[in-house]
Amino acid sequence: MTTSLATAVSAEIIIKKSRFIAHIHPVSGRAEALALVDGYWKQHPEARHVCWALLAGGESGMNDDGEPSGTAAKPIMNVLQHKHLEGVLGVVVRYFGGIKLGAGGLTRAYTDAIATALLDAEYIISVAQNNIEIALPFADEGRIRRFVAQNEGLVLGVHYSNIEAYLQLQLAQDKTTALLEEINNLCAGQVRVTSG
Repeated sequence: MTTSLATAVSAEIIIKKSRFIAHIHPVSGRAEALALVDGYWKQHPEARHVCWALLAGGESGMNDDGEPSGTAAKPIMNVLQHKHLEGVLGVVVRYFGGIKLGAGGLTRAYTDAIATALLDAEYIISVAQNNIEIALPFADEGRIRRFVAQNEGLVLGVHYSNIEAYLQLQLAQDKTTALLEEINNLCAGQVRVTSG
């Protein structure tokens, strides 16, 4: 089970005359994230820094963009991880206000900017799914369709041979084994997994 955002959120805070403009986007991967970062540079050509952190499985990453190491991207990443988010990009655009904040001040500022943006976030939870095709007797098709629906699965498609029905199912990954066992029991042991 993973948590992401339904839509992008933004917030702006000002600390000692520096503007910190935070944006958090749901993203599908690194390419989309980097395009968004590039877009923020184009929107804010006078900004001093555009720091970001990406949580996207094996494509995760972060960039302090010239801020002292560990004072910008790492705090952004920490807030996103603390919320158990996945598939999100956190970006903070900083306009320098003329007063140095120091390492601790920068860390707090980037943390507060991202946390403030998340106050307005609408979260969505997604469950990892398995797509599986099973073969079963014609007579059991209706019963298995109802069973799958009652257990939060989906029938994605169906086709038939001369001797049996083939259902393409989408089942929650953490429940797949138990559901397939129950389906097989409901069909008196006559179910075969044909793919997935």
